[in-house]
Amino acid sequence: MKTRELGNLQVPALGFGAMVLSPGVYGEIDDVRAETALKAAMDAGATHVDTSDAYGPDGHNERLVGRAIKGRRDEVVVATKFGLAIPAGEDSRSFPVGYEFGELRVNGEPRMVRGYAERSLRNLDTDVIDLYYAHYPDPGVPIEETVGAMAELVGAGLVRHLGLSNVTAEQLRSAHAVHPIAAVQNEWSMWRPVDPDLLAAARELGVGIVAWSPLGNGFLTGTVRSLGAGDFRHHAPRFSAENLARNNDRYAPIRDLATALGITPAQLALAWLLHQDEHVTAIPGSRTPAHIEENLAAADITLHPDTLSRIDDTLTRFQALGGTLL
Repeated sequence: MKTRELGNLQVPALGFGAMVLSPGVYGEIDDVRAETALKAAMDAGATHVDTSDAYGPDGHNERLVGRAIKGRRDEVVVATKFGLAIPAGEDSRSFPVGYEFGELRVNGEPRMVRGYAERSLRNLDTDVIDLYYAHYPDPGVPIEETVGAMAELVGAGLVRHLGLSNVTAEQLRSAHAVHPIAAVQNEWSMWRPVDPDLLAAARELGVGIVAWSPLGNGFLTGTVRSLGAGDFRHHAPRFSAENLARNNDRYAPIRDLATALGITPAQLALAWLLHQDEHVTAIPGSRTPAHIEENLAAADITLHPDTLSRIDDTLTRFQALGGTLL
């Protein structure tokens, strides 16, 4: 697959977001099916695998990734995150979100960072994390202090590159002054535009963007008409029954354009995103090998400037109903 640069780190244009492989995201899933999906993604070239210590209970997602990459560790860029899976008895601060549960609890205190990393290393069964993110900024801790502790992990050889997730342009600048940041991971898709100030700061500093939820939690596949039991999207206002139906109606022109181009709506959404900046990558996730291969083929799709203009014009009139996570 074509590659892109995140700071000094080279990754495939499209990686794989492993969150979907844990139970309680898009309903139930067993580990055999999950590992099969992840191995299919790596076989197809998605060798940038993104996880977190907070995905699934007790580090489930990291442990699953660790098993799947065993024997092929040198092929894979492993990215994980910290700050939400807080040990019992430790303090935390509220980070407001737009889903119905209203908040996440975060602890990014410097004294906690090494312990988080050592736990993730055990879960992943590896001796180094290629890209290590603070999952959300801690409202009670200056980002510079969290990143200072992360930089010590680089010095100790436990981490190769640093990242930040769900931050502002100002936070990125402050963090980068402490230690080079390779990547910022933020939501970005046809479903939700990136913050232009954050994008400008990333370009100025030479920081790559990793787009999470590049398919709008699956909406941009054009196939979501209802949600099953145990699906976390029940918490998302854009997926309420009324909003979902109306959003699907509004999204019809994009689906029709994909059909006219002979590609799927998901491929169009991913190809469009990759055309937005040469240093943006995306980490779509799926549980089905055929869908994974279909998604990854988007890295080879070139969209004509006229097509991109048509998409942008359509998106200005799309205006999805309901909030997103952030």
